[in-house]
Amino acid sequence: MTNLVYNEMVKIAGKRRLLVVMLIIAILITLFTYAQLRQAEENLKRFGDVDWRLVLEQRIASWENRMSSGRALDEDAAELQIRISLQQYYLDHNINPSEPGAPTFVRGFVENGISLLLPLMMMIVASDLVSSEHSSGTIKLLLTRRVKRWRVLLSKYLALLLCVSIIITMFGLLSTLISGTVFGFQGWKAPVLTGFSVSGGELDASGVHMLPQWQYIMMELGLAWFVSLVVATITFMLSVLLRSTAAVMGIMLACLIAGTILSTMVASWESAKYMFMVNLELINYLEDAAPPIEGMSLGFSLLVLLVWGVTALTVSFVFFNRRDVY
Repeated sequence: MTNLVYNEMVKIAGKRRLLVVMLIIAILITLFTYAQLRQAEENLKRFGDVDWRLVLEQRIASWENRMSSGRALDEDAAELQIRISLQQYYLDHNINPSEPGAPTFVRGFVENGISLLLPLMMMIVASDLVSSEHSSGTIKLLLTRRVKRWRVLLSKYLALLLCVSIIITMFGLLSTLISGTVFGFQGWKAPVLTGFSVSGGELDASGVHMLPQWQYIMMELGLAWFVSLVVATITFMLSVLLRSTAAVMGIMLACLIAGTILSTMVASWESAKYMFMVNLELINYLEDAAPPIEGMSLGFSLLVLLVWGVTALTVSFVFFNRRDVY
């Protein structure tokens, strides 16, 4: 099995998919770091060195004015009230939620990348693991060896698992190194509040506890790894079912984009909470955001994604073992 996995990693490296993914991530991090630096410089010119407490107070006042003006819909008003309660909690406990430095950048970048950027990177790697064997005609040679089919497919999946872990690790390291060069590396021990829950449209702070920022970032990366693995597994299944890599990428791209849109539109469609695309933003449960659909929680979304992943993997092995090769 070790040799089989090694061979699969050599194939992936030969296609330079991992290199392309790393370059894309590095370029995007550099662009976002530069954009954030310019924004910070512009804010400093406009407003000077503003106290973070004043910023939070102005933000709370703006949200309260929006609610009192009647411009917000019922769902928006409920979420605004949650956000107001959270910002007030930070003020009351004298905690700056945007402590400047590389850790803050990494935290925000992982949060924004978990639902689309990282899944797209996994799709690039996983989309042709099996389908390319059909298009190149090597599937016949592969299956005529004295190796059982399930071992061949398992080696491909283990190689994919390694790739997912490498990408997430490099994602965190590149984010830290590039942003730290610009903003500094301070703030790893800055306190972060987590444990908020939403009940009946109200923020429940009874379970709130404080974590150092480095530990919170590790939790984020862990959730990002799980989401990435599930998306990669579903893409892997499509690569087994379909012979065209383009078709696999098209289907997954449509699903991910649809999930981004659905997450803002499915509040009244309860059955949508069982779609994997709607459950990708796991990091929101660590923060103040209300779930897309009432009744969703971190445990629920983890379970839904796990079921999707296990089902996709089972379908992959069953179909691969039974399909005819021609």
